[in-house]
Amino acid sequence: MKPFALLALIAIPAFAQSAKDWIPLFNGRDLTGWTPKITGYPVGENFANTFRVQDGYLTVGYEGYDKFNQRFGHIFYKDSFSYYRVRLEYRFIGNQSNEGPGWATRNSGIMVHGQPASTMQKDQDFPISIEVQLLGGLGKGPRTTGNLCTPGTNVERDGKLFTAHCLNSSSPTFDGDQWVQAEVLVKGSESIEHFINGQSVLKYERPQIGGGNVSNHDPAVKTDGKLLESGSISLQSESHPVQFRKVEMLNLVGCMDKKAKNYKAYLLKPDPAACRF
Repeated sequence: MKPFALLALIAIPAFAQSAKDWIPLFNGRDLTGWTPKITGYPVGENFANTFRVQDGYLTVGYEGYDKFNQRFGHIFYKDSFSYYRVRLEYRFIGNQSNEGPGWATRNSGIMVHGQPASTMQKDQDFPISIEVQLLGGLGKGPRTTGNLCTPGTNVERDGKLFTAHCLNSSSPTFDGDQWVQAEVLVKGSESIEHFINGQSVLKYERPQIGGGNVSNHDPAVKTDGKLLESGSISLQSESHPVQFRKVEMLNLVGCMDKKAKNYKAYLLKPDPAACRF
């Protein structure tokens, strides 16, 4: 057993016992269930085959770009969720796209509690969402991953509104092209917690719409101060090639009646209609 797998079992034993309940979001063969949205293009247009399946991995690549030209992209899963865990493994590969921003080198993200892809404007750069920022080491000092960034959002920490765009986690640095496991525990509008290789590295509360760092959006979608109870999940294209695998989700909404046949001890939000007796 790999060391991080053992740590994961120690950190969250209740979830380790429910492996069969995790739902694969990516089938390893094609992009069924996923919709791309790239800045400057309509929803659904996968410019230059930015998002593709390669060797069984959900891959983000830029071979068809002459230069990046601020064409930030996201690929959205078809469903929205409120209380859940989402996890995946990622690695950075190759070289950054020509003229990609310096800050975007070995940079990607998991966007949670996001707006639906269908509400994004053609020239919008990022979905209004909470970003679990994924960074690779640059081989020259510390660079944490599993950080928080907030395009069009804010969060609270210790009862106070946090309005800075990004907040570093306590993770180690991962240099090279190694696979890293990222996991996010989302509890509606209550709290969000980031895990890297099974270890908790960041937690905050009351995710909500607000702040800046999102451009060319529909103002009607950005209701500042509105708590984010649910939303989309998307993966990011920020100019550096990246691959994802083992993308899966554990829904934490369901039957919490112990008398039901489908009772699950790990659930956090009851859905009485889901119970089967």
